Parts: sequence; structure tokens; C-alpha cells
Amino acid sequence: MINDLNLKLKAKKIKLVAFDVDGVMTDGSLTYLPDGSQIKTFNAKDGQGVVMLNKAGFLTAIITAKDSGAVRERAKTLGITKLFLNQKNKLQAFNELLSEYNLTKEQVAYMGDDYPDLCVIKEAGLSFAPNDAIDEVKKFASATSSYGGGKGAVREFCDFLLSSNGITFEDIISK
Repeated sequence: MINDLNLKLKAKKIKLVAFDVDGVMTDGSLTYLPDGSQIKTFNAKDGQGVVMLNKAGFLTAIITAKDSGAVRERAKTLGITKLFLNQKNKLQAFNELLSEYNLTKEQVAYMGDDYPDLCVIKEAGLSFAPNDAIDEVKKFASATSSYGGGKGAVREFCDFLLSSNGITFEDIISK
């Protein structure tokens, strides 16, 4: 678990948490079936982290460059507040979130792993990268997870945000 006081202070300001999908919520593998459709595998513990954020009152978002039925279903299952698909310019989606929810950059956290995420990583008040993200993203992220994409990085990020705000699992399940 991350134990940096400056990061914990930034985490106390967060109202909305946004995630990339491929390489963050998944391990980045793309499996194609003969009909051209894709299979994506998501981590259940990562998903539980997102559900706990929602129950704790955080807004959540997905910003991804692709459109996928699997992502739509995952967002619905997790109760994601706002879903952005086909986002070639992720900063545009980030700015839309700020405007729609009347937030400042300091109130938004983001997790990404590759070049298309870099523009948001640089702008968000708090940014995380999986440990298998590209070096350029890790260089600009506020922190790097101990885990890889789709392998617990999202959960570590969620747990950090919750604990930094003094929210325990018991607090969440009692709601």
C-alpha cells in the first residue's frame, strides 16, 4: 500500500475516479474470435474496488479509445457513473467530466498505462499507473501500483483512495 503523505492529502480532494480499460482494468491482452469479436478478461477484485468507490460516494468513469460490448457490460455491472467509448482524445473526455460534474482537476483521479492516457495523467489531480505501464506514463503518474493491469492495480488504487479518506470496508457495507 502506498504510504506517501502528500499523495494521501491529494486523495482527500478526489470526487471522481476515471480509468482506462486495456492494460488497466485488463492485462492488455486482446483475444480475437473467428468472427472478429474480442474477449476481454477483467479481475473480480479490481471490480470490487470500483464498486466500493461507488458505494462510498465517489463518481466513477471509464475513458477508453475503443468501443466494446464487454466494456459496456462491465461498466454497467460495476455501476460506472460515466462511460466514454471511442475516445481518441481522452483529454476531451476528462474536460467534459470536469464541466458536467463541476469539478476541478484536483478533484479527479485517473489510472492509465499507455501514450493515449498521458494527456490525462498529466492533468489529473492524482494519477496512477499499473506497474507494467510504459515508462513515460510511470514517469508522470503520481504513483505506480505494485500490480500489473488487470492483476490488482485497480484494486490497489481504489483501496488507497478509500483508506486515505478514512473509509473502511465496514463503513461501506453498512450503507
